[in-house]
Amino acid sequence: MTNNKAIILLSAGLDSAVSLALSKDKYDISLALTFNYGQKSAQKEIFFSKKLSDYYNIKHKIINLDWLSEISASALNLKNNIPQIDMSELDNEEITQKSAKAVWVPNRNGLFINIAAAIAEAKEYSNIIIGANKEEGKTFKDNTLVFINAINVSLKNSTNNNVKVIAPLINYDKAQIVKFGIENDLPFKYIYSCYNDNEKHCGECESCKRLKRALDLNNRNDIIKEIFE
Repeated sequence: MTNNKAIILLSAGLDSAVSLALSKDKYDISLALTFNYGQKSAQKEIFFSKKLSDYYNIKHKIINLDWLSEISASALNLKNNIPQIDMSELDNEEITQKSAKAVWVPNRNGLFINIAAAIAEAKEYSNIIIGANKEEGKTFKDNTLVFINAINVSLKNSTNNNVKVIAPLINYDKAQIVKFGIENDLPFKYIYSCYNDNEKHCGECESCKRLKRALDLNNRNDIIKEIFE
């Protein structure tokens, strides 16, 4: 038996924040999960995810995964510098694949979803909302529809209440996602998409570059000025 109750995986990045804004009226989102796996931006993600959760009146829970940082060779976890690419290189598959490999965390999305599924089954929620999207799906295979469909088959066989992953942005790029955020009155001052731990978005990492390009394509220089250094 299914119901409308949902958990959202919330990092405070553009995609999870917009997924929340888009889904809040369609699903009964009762819980937001933010994961601390030793990433450089962990404290900022936690801070802004709490801001978003409070804004939308959703309970917020932090899941600590210290052991994941111990096995990860990702630049997100280690002291290595985060890769930087030029704005003109964002659609260069060879360059973005190299960048994606440098920040890849072992089975991160699969792990997050299965933890969320255990909580969802225990609390009798039917849905897990995530921010997977078409643009990042070009370089991260756990952001694709193939991944979503595959993990839903797994969850159908590993949960008694058929927990299902919902990815409302799976067919959209960052510019479209920003547009959805604007149309749904997302408080952009509470998003944090940066890979680094800064007061504001660094503007140099690939995640920042994609966000800045998307905002620029929507003629929202006001938001760029507000959230970037």
